[in-house]
Amino acid sequence: MADTKDVVELILQDHRRMEDLFRRMRSVEDDRAGALREFADLLIAHAQAEEAEVYPALKRYKNIDDEEVEHGEHEHDEGNEALLELLEVDEVGSEEWDSKLEELVEAVNHHADEEERTILNGARENVAMERREELGRAFLQERERLLKAGCGSVENVRKIVKS
Repeated sequence: MADTKDVVELILQDHRRMEDLFRRMRSVEDDRAGALREFADLLIAHAQAEEAEVYPALKRYKNIDDEEVEHGEHEHDEGNEALLELLEVDEVGSEEWDSKLEELVEAVNHHADEEERTILNGARENVAMERREELGRAFLQERERLLKAGCGSVENVRKIVKS
């Protein structure tokens, strides 16, 4: 990971890591279950850190569309639901697993694409670098706290989806 504190760049780095993990989860030659465990932790920590530290701050900027931010939160819920469905499949690499993986890929890639085009570009245009770095530090701190807590466990994802 690059040594940046800019929240926009940090979020983009997570999106690229998720894409790498999708490739690993699709590969029969890779540790697909291990890639899923890493992905689950990253997705949950990333989304919860965004919702706790980044989205509320961005809503304060008049040139960043609140509806886009709220839509991003809704899409996190959809991604969490798709993640839970994949985590609950018994056999890695089965037809059901592959099908649920593709649903997860679609949900997360759709969200990442929209977030990059709307929310993150809005942040680039309207939020000073000093503030983006403050948000980046807060995002990283919350994300790391969640990662250390094993936030991507099936039990925790169930709790998040049911809440």
